Formats: sequence, structure tokens, C-alpha cells
Amino acid sequence: MPASLKSLFLPTALALATSLPVSAHADSPRQLGWIEQGVIEPADMTVKFKLDTGALTSSMHAEDIERFERNGEQWVRFKVALEDLKSDSLVSETFERPLERDLRVRGAGGSEERPVVRMDVCIAGQRLNEEFSLRDRSNMHYPVLLGRRTLNELGNVDSSRTYTTTPDCSSNNA
Repeated sequence: MPASLKSLFLPTALALATSLPVSAHADSPRQLGWIEQGVIEPADMTVKFKLDTGALTSSMHAEDIERFERNGEQWVRFKVALEDLKSDSLVSETFERPLERDLRVRGAGGSEERPVVRMDVCIAGQRLNEEFSLRDRSNMHYPVLLGRRTLNELGNVDSSRTYTTTPDCSSNNA
């Protein structure tokens, strides 16, 4: 190829090549960071959510977990007490939810059974009703962990980014 054509061709080819990823991803799901702010509803608690592609099921901090029966069905009563990121104050709420199932979790320290309930959360402008296993996560940095089942509803996770969205789920986003 003559040098004059190369000088015209190379910049044009380079411009096209660098623009392709932008247009190629225009229809793909949003990219979220591995840590985002989310809201536990209806308590309106804004807390850190860890988006964990290594976990299948989501998990939420819970204390005083108590199983009970209501109208012949298994239910779970538990308390969520966390520091709200908006107000910098401790917010505590007691929830009662039907038991969806029990989850057996195996780890280096053995295995344990955790109750799984449905909870409403808001993340990235999207309101979700998802399954969460309940566990005391007070010794963890992130009180809510979103697993792959939930992430499937949200989009891709970019492990190099954090706090890419706001958890606004006003009525026009719901």
C-alpha cells in the first residue's frame, strides 16, 4: 500500500476500531461496580451491597432469627439493624417473612442451614423482590451480598469499579 494511502487509511481504521466497542455495547446491560449503594425496603435503609459473582444466592444481615408458624405455614422473624448511609444513624427494623426454603451452606468451617426469605431491595434505580439467605453478617464489611441469581436481573459487574449508580427507586423507576 502506498504511503499516502497508509496515512489516510490508518487514522480512519483506528478511529473505527476504537468506536466499535462503544456502539457494540450500546444494547448490552448496564455495568455496575462490585460495590454499590442499595436500599432495603420498606425500612428505607441505604447500605453497601457487594455484588458477588462467586455466590449463587444473595445474603442479608439478620439478627435474632426466629422461626415460627403462622396459619400452618413456616415463617421467619428477624431484625436488621444497620448504619444507614444517608443519615449516618443506626436504623433497626424487625421483619416477618414467609420461609421460602432452607439453604445448606458449606464452607471451610463446616456446613450450616440458613433460612431464605424474599425481600424488597432497590439498587441501580431498579426495585427487586429477591430471595436472601439470612445470616449475622456483623463481622463482614458488606451487610448485603447480591449473588448471581439477582445479578442476572441487573447487568454486568465490573470488578474495577465501585459506586457507579444511585439506588433511586422513585415511582417512575419502579
